[in-house]
Amino acid sequence: MSQLISFDPELLRRYDKAGPRYTSYPTAVQFHDGFGPARYRALAAATNAEVPQRPLSLYFHLPFCDTVCFYCACNKVVTKNRARAAPYLEHLHREISLQGALFDRARVVEQLHWGGGTPTFISQAEMRALMAETRRHFQLRDDDRGEYSIEVDPREVYEGTLALLRELGFNRLSMGVQDFDPAVQRAVNRIQGEDETLAVLADARRLGFRSINMDLIYGLPRQTDASFARTLDKIIAAAPDRLSVFNYAHLPQMFKTQRQINEAELPSPETKLNILQHTIERLTAAGYVYIGMDHFARPDDELAVAQRSGTLYRNFQGYSTRAGCDLIGMGVTSISQVGDSYSQNLRTLEEYSGRLDGNELAVFRGVELDADDRLRRAVIMQLICHLHLDMAAIERAHGIRFADYFAVELGDLAPMQADGLVDITSQRIEVRPRGTLLIRNICMVFDKYLRAQAGQRFSRVI
Repeated sequence: MSQLISFDPELLRRYDKAGPRYTSYPTAVQFHDGFGPARYRALAAATNAEVPQRPLSLYFHLPFCDTVCFYCACNKVVTKNRARAAPYLEHLHREISLQGALFDRARVVEQLHWGGGTPTFISQAEMRALMAETRRHFQLRDDDRGEYSIEVDPREVYEGTLALLRELGFNRLSMGVQDFDPAVQRAVNRIQGEDETLAVLADARRLGFRSINMDLIYGLPRQTDASFARTLDKIIAAAPDRLSVFNYAHLPQMFKTQRQINEAELPSPETKLNILQHTIERLTAAGYVYIGMDHFARPDDELAVAQRSGTLYRNFQGYSTRAGCDLIGMGVTSISQVGDSYSQNLRTLEEYSGRLDGNELAVFRGVELDADDRLRRAVIMQLICHLHLDMAAIERAHGIRFADYFAVELGDLAPMQADGLVDITSQRIEVRPRGTLLIRNICMVFDKYLRAQAGQRFSRVI
């Protein structure tokens, strides 16, 4: 699989510009406040009438953290007062009831995810109550065949926590590591011992979690190629099923927490490229498959299997094996994908709670997809998930002639073809090894909104 990645530093520097991560198309930049609860309800009802009905995917945002990590760009509430979670959970239960009433109870929940923040911030009793309330209003699987995952901070995993999560039905775990180097940990205010992290991994395996992911971040302050290599050595020895290796995007003007990072301590662009190259080489040599973007997986992991079978999908949680679900996001700032629409909940605890106190959904903005959006989404998802595009299949599904409809885009791809990023024939676009790491750039060519609205703020692609 390492042959699918060609690392050319000069080329990467030349193409390293800001762009969307394409967890959706259109992206959240296109959401507008003309889309509200009434339209969401109507679209949810319409999905119940479809034959066959789509299964469901549930996402719950639990925003609380005990301490702040300076690099974090998530919607979070930093507090040591555990009691602050109780009123939020009360409103989350109310939202579960409102959302559950909109969807046919026969629709099975194939995918479920608790994200944050730190989901394990809440007590074990609160975890039990949240899952019980979910089961009361939605049809959860009892056969362990769903994709039920949770994000954990190893520092917030106590005696019995993982056993309880497994009992509640979770079978996948994602844990934050970021970097084991003590100097880096101090610089980002995340002091996390290797022993406690690896103990969580071992306990999760003993309890039968089917897939365990570890998150790493490159580009953090005080990181060097050598220091990150030492972290990689330890991670490879631990052999998690999946790895997410994220590029740190330093955007202090957007995320106040990042202003506590000393910019002078950030690695240079050259060092970041060295870290990235070394990471790719080490992980692929260790047997990991490069899935795309920031993700690696063992060849027998479901992500790698889905990529080989052509069923890999991408949504707001990243790459997924469960395509074709209606995604219901619950909690502050959560994003839903219901029918041909995306929608987002209110961002602050006060607004969210106030809306639910009025017995109304917390949706405050969204977007409905037209035929062009659906077509471009299909193109972008095929490229970003499978690194190739079958033009004939797109033509059959959407009733177009690809070369005519995308004449401008094919022209814009010509320089990328000259640079060896893609091969283009009359029926196919194939991403070449030189283009694998620049897949976002290739997808951006087909983004109508990005073309029309220059200056949008996104993270850099490398």
